[in-house]
Amino acid sequence: MSKDPPPAWVLARRRAIGARVRDARTVAGLTQEALAQRVGIDLKTVHRIEYAISDPSLTVLLLIAAALGVSLAELVRE
Repeated sequence: MSKDPPPAWVLARRRAIGARVRDARTVAGLTQEALAQRVGIDLKTVHRIEYAISDPSLTVLLLIAAALGVSLAELVRE
């Protein structure tokens, strides 16, 4: 895998996904900490996903979607 930064469109999509996670979490009335506990991940991981600092794995996205009661498609739609 290349160490080059991803293309700008990838970063934009990552930001959009993070914003959808944050919005769904807020609608669900959860803090980042509560979501992290439900999913079984670190609080910092939730923060990094919401602010597009890191790429979540598919497994983590599936767990987040389930914890928030939304579909994976809703989180990653264009």
